[in-house]
Amino acid sequence: MEALRNAACTARSTTMMMLVWIFLNAVAGLKAEGGGMEEELVTEKEAEESHRQDSVNLLTFISLLTLTILTIWLFKHRRVRFLHETGLAMIYGLLVGVILRYGIPATSYHNKTPPSCSLKEGPSSTLLLNLSGKFFEYTLKGEINFREIHNVEQNDMLRKVTFDPEVFFNILLPPIIFHAGYSLKKRHFFRNLGSIITYAFLGTAISCFVIGNLMYGVVKLMRAVGQLTDKFYYTDCLFFGAVISATDPVTVLAIFNELHADGDLYALLFGESVMNDAVAIVLSSSIVAYQPAGANTHKFDASAFFKSVGIFLGIFSGSFVMGAVTGVVTALVTKFTKLHCFPLLETALFFLMSWSTFLLAEACGFTGVVAVLFCGITQAHYTCNNLSEESTKRTKQLFEVLHFLAENFIFSYMGLALFTFQNHIFSPIFIMGAFIAIFIGRALNIYPLSFLLNLGRRDKIRGNFQHMMMFAGLRGAMAFALAIRDTATYARQMMFTTTLLIVFFTVWVFGGGTTPMLSWLHIRVGVDPDQDLQPSGDSFQVLQGDGPQDEGQSKTKQESAWLFRLWYTFDHNYLKPILTHSGPPLTSTLPSYCGPLASCLTTPRAYENDEQLRDPNTDLIHNDADLTFTFGDAAITTNGASTSRTDAARGLGWSANGKRIGSTSEEALERELDSREQELLSRGTRLVFPMEDHV
Repeated sequence: MEALRNAACTARSTTMMMLVWIFLNAVAGLKAEGGGMEEELVTEKEAEESHRQDSVNLLTFISLLTLTILTIWLFKHRRVRFLHETGLAMIYGLLVGVILRYGIPATSYHNKTPPSCSLKEGPSSTLLLNLSGKFFEYTLKGEINFREIHNVEQNDMLRKVTFDPEVFFNILLPPIIFHAGYSLKKRHFFRNLGSIITYAFLGTAISCFVIGNLMYGVVKLMRAVGQLTDKFYYTDCLFFGAVISATDPVTVLAIFNELHADGDLYALLFGESVMNDAVAIVLSSSIVAYQPAGANTHKFDASAFFKSVGIFLGIFSGSFVMGAVTGVVTALVTKFTKLHCFPLLETALFFLMSWSTFLLAEACGFTGVVAVLFCGITQAHYTCNNLSEESTKRTKQLFEVLHFLAENFIFSYMGLALFTFQNHIFSPIFIMGAFIAIFIGRALNIYPLSFLLNLGRRDKIRGNFQHMMMFAGLRGAMAFALAIRDTATYARQMMFTTTLLIVFFTVWVFGGGTTPMLSWLHIRVGVDPDQDLQPSGDSFQVLQGDGPQDEGQSKTKQESAWLFRLWYTFDHNYLKPILTHSGPPLTSTLPSYCGPLASCLTTPRAYENDEQLRDPNTDLIHNDADLTFTFGDAAITTNGASTSRTDAARGLGWSANGKRIGSTSEEALERELDSREQELLSRGTRLVFPMEDHV
């Protein structure tokens, strides 16, 4: 019995111990679940707070754009021209940046001293941490200023309003650059193409190397006086020269457009800025790719130099081809499909194909800016002829709105970044040296090249034009986007801060002084661009010998007439008919043995309307005004007869009202035109061909 009693007591004790153990485990489990639920609640709360903060940041930028638009309306209503919309957007951005930086109190819950550790290499983008067998991943957000180590919350807020640089390149820049090419005034642009290419390529290279070498001297001076605290190499100076050589006279061009300033000056400035941006970005990429062999990677090496030149040529040509090919593909798709019956689909396809050009070029290692620029030019020249009337209006308005919003967003962000960017390096010596360097670089770009160009130009680039081009060398969105793309090193941070200040100064001072400068330099305003391209009277103007001409008389101008005629003939007879519904049918321009191919590439729409055969968008229209000349009291047609304009038109296969009434050999026409020009030149007379802008 005693044994049974002892066994029962032992069983009860064991049972009690088991119950206590189960109870304790249950309590621990409840605590663990409660802790897990608490952690989940904290995570959800942080995610909700982050989402709310992102919404506030985006609302801030939208409010800035809204306020800018309303103020622009007020300025236009009051005819205020001393401040452009971009400068206004920067001012509003500055005000918001000041409020975010100094107006919001910073509260910190991170009062503990952070642990210290030493790394042989720089921190990676992610960190894996093992805590009691659990692995946690941390993402690197960026460096925090030592003086603000306890204001982590404010730093996090400022980082949220600091956009990823790729946002600028992949989202904001494409519509700006595409609109520049798509809205290009082809006639003004192409008749000054030689000068534009010279300024854009040779001028940008001169500016880059002049600024780079001058800034290297400034860096040497800073090192001598003890103002340089970290490494700053010669290649960094050249990179800064390439970045700051990207001009963006958007303020000046907007005032030119509003006042209808001289068309040739507008074309030179606009063309230079468009091509200059493309050259600057490729040049900066080539400088970054400069890698000499050996231990010292910052010494001059001939092989590395020529390799960088090859990279420049390869990237630029490859980007150009990619942009043109995308435009050609879009033209063919819109030509051989019936998308014009569905304007919404047509507009959507046009938009996606145009934007994808930028991304495709970047993905292939080329430069999206160059690709999307030439894609825009190709789309305007070919694809537009295939779009329905509704889609044509939609695409132009769509990219105009995107360009306006993106550009003002960037300038608003510039003002904001002056206070929200946390790694600014303000160096007075470097900043003053940069202002002097860009002034000298711009002068050595404009004046010597203008002198050389005037040696071969019929219509000289006058001194007041040169002074205006010198004055209008503003810096803007492209320079800012290139500078902010990489701010990891001491040198790049100093470049970014200096670039930002240069953009502010040039937009506010030079942009605001455009109207007084136009008046001071006596540059024509109130000019109708279409009439400016046409001769005075009803016929061509013939310039006798080399005598002086009346400055107020309307003159026609053209560079490289033979090259223009050669390109026009090829484009009008072959490219336009292949890629569009415009121009003469291929069945009338290709040889007879190419009949099946011509029939395959010619759509029924090419025969539907005779007016399309006149191709109103081409660069040279063979109508009565183009091929009738006035010499003395006689009107001379291309067949050499003295006749009226109506008879001249009919002699070229066109009726008096513009209808085509017969076929004329293009080759014979060109030969006769050349012979007539030579005949008049032999008598001391120079012909200048008219040009009209139908864009």
